[in-house]
Amino acid sequence: MKPKYIFLFTFFTLLFLFYPGDSYYFHIFAYNRDLINKTATETKIDINPIPYLKLPYYPEITAESIYLVDLPSFTPIFNRNENLKMFPASTTKVLTSLVAYDLYKPDQAVTVKKTIDEGQVMGLVIGEKITVENLLYGMLVYSGNDAAYVLADNYGYDKFISLMNQKAKILGMKNSHFVNPNGLDSGEQYTTAFDLSLAARELLKNPYLAKIVSTKEITISDVDFKYFHRLESVNKLLGEIQGLGGLKTGYTENAGENLVSFYKKNGHQFVIVILKSLDRFNDTRNIINWIETNVGYLDVKI
Repeated sequence: MKPKYIFLFTFFTLLFLFYPGDSYYFHIFAYNRDLINKTATETKIDINPIPYLKLPYYPEITAESIYLVDLPSFTPIFNRNENLKMFPASTTKVLTSLVAYDLYKPDQAVTVKKTIDEGQVMGLVIGEKITVENLLYGMLVYSGNDAAYVLADNYGYDKFISLMNQKAKILGMKNSHFVNPNGLDSGEQYTTAFDLSLAARELLKNPYLAKIVSTKEITISDVDFKYFHRLESVNKLLGEIQGLGGLKTGYTENAGENLVSFYKKNGHQFVIVILKSLDRFNDTRNIINWIETNVGYLDVKI
């Protein structure tokens, strides 16, 4: 290349890079001066407070599987057999609600084409037209097996179950598998306390679903106000313990008593999972009392 062409190439390259107009490099320096001038010692990273035990003891609990986790940091505080595969019973409906929320709009009306009458049901009637929102209330407040079934059936039962397992995989629920939307016992349907904490965390990220699971009682109807359903939460602790905001009960003879709870205290948030308990409500009370007396927090800043 001739010297004059080398000179021209160099000149226009430097002009393009450093001319204070719309040069890409000019923009980087002009609009990010604070970021560039900031030193490493000026940068602070806030970390969620870390829970710790004041004394090395745990509450007396009858449940075979337990997982208590600090929600913001997702730090486990108390665990027992948290990866043991168990029958989920109606705690399955946490995952069912997540899939239904992905598929439907809350005000979307569906027709009850088929229903079931096994276990706890809200009393849906063939031909009844009801909104998805009211089915979610029926499923999450009253734990209606028929509500869960209708939500799955109206999308396509097998496709809905497939999406439940896909959702479980996305959430990292590695030891869970589902074959129905309501939690009726099956040797092929199982979960763990840890996996349910992941599902609970996902539900609590959704203010709409979080509001439903914290509802003590409500009366809903079909779209024509022909059929009315009074729903009262199966969770006896709602309204009894301040700071408890749901989340989902579950019971079958094989599963025993299951309970997933969301608890808030002094700005801290917890998910409590109890599986195969002899008394899920008393177990949860004991854990909450233990949290209040024996769990402290360490603030960490970097």
